[in-house]
Amino acid sequence: MDKFTMYGKLTAHPGKREELISLLLEASRSLNDMDGCELYIINESVDDPDTVWVTELWRDAQIHADSLRNEQVMAVIRRANPLIAGVEPIRLRPVGGKGLGV
Repeated sequence: MDKFTMYGKLTAHPGKREELISLLLEASRSLNDMDGCELYIINESVDDPDTVWVTELWRDAQIHADSLRNEQVMAVIRRANPLIAGVEPIRLRPVGGKGLGV
């Protein structure tokens, strides 16, 4: 399987989580027409008022890498950067399970 999964832990500056979530939700709508993006879910932490998790599933790692050069994606990243205190990306390769269609 060539699919690519990424979990991103985004730590917002104190009091900026809702603004960051709003921006990420806006960005997720722009991904509806992006070929290769199969899943993009924004999650808020129950235990940490500053943490947002983003769950992504892509057809493959190269499509994900290419998406980061998309002008719309780059614009969202530029707008989000001032809201973010820290980023912890976790890159994974899924091997199976419900919802993967394999």
